[in-house]
Amino acid sequence: MRKKKCCILYNQPGENALPDEMDVLDQVEFIGENLRKAGFETYSRGITADFMNEVAVLASEKPDFVFNLVESINNKGELCYFVPALLNMHSIPYSGNPLEAIFITTSKALTTRILNENRIKTPLSFQPSQCRKMTPGLKYIIKPVWEDGSQGITHDSVFTFRDDETERLLKYDDSHWIIQEYIEGREFNITVLFSQSGPEVMPPAEMVFHNFGDDMPKIVDFRAKWIEDSFEYVNTVREFPGENLDPVLAEKIKEAALRCWDVFGLKGYARVDMRVDSENNPYVIEVNANPCLSPDSGVVAAINHAGIPMTEVVKRITEDLNL
Repeated sequence: MRKKKCCILYNQPGENALPDEMDVLDQVEFIGENLRKAGFETYSRGITADFMNEVAVLASEKPDFVFNLVESINNKGELCYFVPALLNMHSIPYSGNPLEAIFITTSKALTTRILNENRIKTPLSFQPSQCRKMTPGLKYIIKPVWEDGSQGITHDSVFTFRDDETERLLKYDDSHWIIQEYIEGREFNITVLFSQSGPEVMPPAEMVFHNFGDDMPKIVDFRAKWIEDSFEYVNTVREFPGENLDPVLAEKIKEAALRCWDVFGLKGYARVDMRVDSENNPYVIEVNANPCLSPDSGVVAAINHAGIPMTEVVKRITEDLNL
C-alpha cells in the first residue's frame, strides 16, 4: 500500500534570524519524525518572499497534503494567511486551521471584535487613537496587532494610564498596535486538539512567575519566551495544576476554550490564552490558530501531560485536513 506523501511547509528563517524565527526548524524536524512514525512519507519546503512561485512549484509535485507550519512570510506575521489562501487556490489539502481562522486570529483587533460579538470575556480594548477614552489610574498593556510569540512585548508594555500619557500613545499606529486593559492575576494556556468525537481540551497549563518583584508585571514577554539566560525566562515556569485547580474555574476555562473553537471555526489544533482575575473570571487574551509545535512548546507539553503519543496527535491532525 502506497504511503501518503506529506510536504511540511514552513517559513524559511532569514539571515541573522532571532530565536523565535529559528524555532520553526525544530518544529519541522519534530513533526517530520512523528509523521514518518505514523506511516507517512515526508519532505519539507521553506517559504520565502517568493511564496507564490514556491507554492506553484509545490502544487506541481502533487503531495497528498501539506502540514502547514508557516508562521510568517519574510518575518511578517500578518502575511501568514497567504499560504493557506494559495493552498486553497491550488486545491492542496493542508493541516491545521483554515484560511479564515488564521486571518482573523492573526489580528488581535479582529479577534477582540469577534470575542465581544460572541460575549466571550476578553479585556476591554482600545486603538491608540481612542486613548482619551481610557480610565486614568487603571493598568493597560499595549501589544502589536499582528505579531505572536510575544514579539514586541516587554515589561514596559504594561503601564498605568495617566492623562499625560496621551501624547505618547497617539504616536502608535492604529493598524499595528492595540491597547488592552491589563488583567491582574493568573495566566493559563489551553490547548485544544481535534478528535473524532469532538474537540478535546488538554490539561490547562498555568504560567507561574517566580521571584517577580512588585515592579515587574507578571507577563510572558519576549525575554520570558525566548531569551534563555534572562531572569524572565528562568523564572517563568509552566505548571499543570491538575486537581489543585478550582473545579469551577477549570470548567469556566474549558467552556471558554471550546467556545473559541466553535466561534472561530478552528480545526486540527489550537491554543487559547487566558488571564484570570481575582474573582476567578477568565478573560481570553489570544486565540492562536497556528501555535508552535516544537518539542518544548506549550502545546506539546499539554499533550504530553494528557498522555497522548505524538504519533496519535499527528494522525488526528491529518484526519481534520482543509480539503
